Amino acid sequence: MSVRNLVTHIEEAILSLLLLAMTLLVFAEVIARFGFNAGIHWAQEVTLLLSAWFVLFGASYGVKVGAHIGVDVFVNKLPAGLHRGVTLIAVALCLFYCGLFLYGSWVYLAKMKMIGIELEDLPIPKWTVMTILVIGFGLLAIRFLQLGWKVLKGEADGFHFADEAEESMEIARELKESDEEARK
Repeated sequence: MSVRNLVTHIEEAILSLLLLAMTLLVFAEVIARFGFNAGIHWAQEVTLLLSAWFVLFGASYGVKVGAHIGVDVFVNKLPAGLHRGVTLIAVALCLFYCGLFLYGSWVYLAKMKMIGIELEDLPIPKWTVMTILVIGFGLLAIRFLQLGWKVLKGEADGFHFADEAEESMEIARELKESDEEARK
């Protein structure tokens, strides 16, 4: 197994565990609240933190696999060289955005650590669980750097957004074909 595949498996495992933990925690909270008339006092805060980790960690994975939805009709109509240039400008803007958030996150975490604020419902320093801000935007910046490098080398021509319309049409074609086969 290559390092790239190992990293992908680790990312997918982390995302799966975060989603599983959120789902189980919400399920347990619903059962406790409505079944036993007693809630888990820290469940809402932990669920929010898990969802933050899921979203911020998942954003970089989405860039990696092309799972984000984008409107690229205009850019796709451009000549190849101009398309590449616009993509590099978009990557640079994304990196600038990540840089702003990385800087802001770092300042925020430093202040949270200095002040010593804990989570509302658990005796855990807030800055420790909020490190996902730096981790998430750091990973996102790495993904954009990787994409920019691929575009510069000519290995990629753009962001490769998910095309929901095309995917829906493919599913419709498959369903139509299976219906036709079933009728025969």
